[in-house]
Amino acid sequence: MCGILGVVATTPVNQLLYDGLQVLQHRGQDAAGIATGEGGRFHMHKGSGLVRDVFRTRNMRSLVGNWGIGHCRYPTAGSADNAAEAQPFYVNSPFGLMLAHNGNLTNAAQLKQDMFLQDLRHMNTNSDSEVLLNVFAHELQVASNTHQVNAETIFKAVAGVHRRVRGAYAVVAMIAGYGLVAFRDPFGIRPLVIGRNDTPGGAEYLVASESVAIDTLGFKLLRDVEPGEAILIDMRGNFVSRQCAERTVHAPCMFEFVYLARPDSVMDGISVYETRARMGDFLADKIRRTMPHLAIDAVIPIPDSSRHSAMDLAARLNLPYREGFVKNRYIGRTFIMPGQATRRKSVRQKLNAIAQEFKGRNVLLVDDSIVRGTTSREIIMMAREAGAKKVYFASASPPVRFANVYGIDMPTRSELIASFRSDEEICREIGADALIYQDIDDLKAAVRSINPSITQFETSCFDGHYITGDITSAYLQKMEHDRDQPLMHVADDDDSDGEGSDRYDHNDSSQLDLNLGRG
Repeated sequence: MCGILGVVATTPVNQLLYDGLQVLQHRGQDAAGIATGEGGRFHMHKGSGLVRDVFRTRNMRSLVGNWGIGHCRYPTAGSADNAAEAQPFYVNSPFGLMLAHNGNLTNAAQLKQDMFLQDLRHMNTNSDSEVLLNVFAHELQVASNTHQVNAETIFKAVAGVHRRVRGAYAVVAMIAGYGLVAFRDPFGIRPLVIGRNDTPGGAEYLVASESVAIDTLGFKLLRDVEPGEAILIDMRGNFVSRQCAERTVHAPCMFEFVYLARPDSVMDGISVYETRARMGDFLADKIRRTMPHLAIDAVIPIPDSSRHSAMDLAARLNLPYREGFVKNRYIGRTFIMPGQATRRKSVRQKLNAIAQEFKGRNVLLVDDSIVRGTTSREIIMMAREAGAKKVYFASASPPVRFANVYGIDMPTRSELIASFRSDEEICREIGADALIYQDIDDLKAAVRSINPSITQFETSCFDGHYITGDITSAYLQKMEHDRDQPLMHVADDDDSDGEGSDRYDHNDSSQLDLNLGRG
């Protein structure tokens, strides 16, 4: 997952993009980048680390111009340690293009080969986002019959991208001398929303991964970018859009609502906060229906993204809701720690139990999901050490049994605790006295209850159904093999931190200043 922003304003946008990336920091902590446009010139600065570490005052001063894009990266293709894969990416032909991407291309390897053999384009990194940029650049070149770009040319190019590219992608791009382009894959897997701000100087537009960026930057939420749709905003603030895909299916990623997005965001007309509250309602109904014998003294969330589910669950069962864990936000995410022993130590440093909430009680711990089970096991042990008599564990989502290929860095099946185990076996493995998973139909109903017009969701990590229809067992085997190579990113389970994760590693950043005037 990554966070992307694109803005066309009437005043300088460097501070706006910086503030927006900080709001979207939960979507990626490995690298950040900003590119701005000043007439026919691009200015860019990017590097590894958190937004606050990548950008200094001298960098911000160099990012001049009234339009631009931003990106914060959490890698799912390529390497987490390669600063060259920070975005945005740039190509000089045709016209001069900058692009930032959230998602994952499932046919990136074939596209890269086609780019080299047929389109004579060279890729300098292993990032699928660079592949996507070059596909877009090639399609734009094919669609162009003059030295100037126009809306018709751009729409044709996006249609060409949709025909060639498979997987999940939400994109913001800059075309030198023209303006901002944003588009979304034909399945609408990754989110993208549009905001507008009316000023004395004219209309300003902001495109972002989540509505929280639009709210906090003072814009008004207009709508979502539709699956397969492209929107264009030229440097004068003129807005135009068109459906560019031959066939669309609106199937947003379910894990956005379970874990990834901030609770104060609205995406695809769905409030993340309300969905998580409804997940708690459905989970409470399942407990009442299937485990009425549980003697629960208190409901305790694993901070942070399970709080809203836990609160509504407790209210529906008429049980006390208590905060039993305090979180240290200055500890890095546990998945970057090598070795299980180090990860367990990191969990202990990150969460600390309040003994008074556990001593002598039967507690129900609520988390958003269980992925590996490592953190769940450690947290249950902490609850017992704090004096809990019995520890029950509830997951607001169903068992995670399959790898994700659409932009979430999900472990391989061999690493997922639920892949080859029954619920009873998982319960024993994590050391709980009882384990309750959300049913997938209830999860869909919880989200659909907020926006009934969304009838399909991308739920592959729960049910193994890959919505794009192009995922084979050979593809999944290759992906697992690639993940086993050194230096690859492996996500930890239950970081329980979808909307507030931290990561602290910083490499040298780079700066690029490009004169892209058309002579």
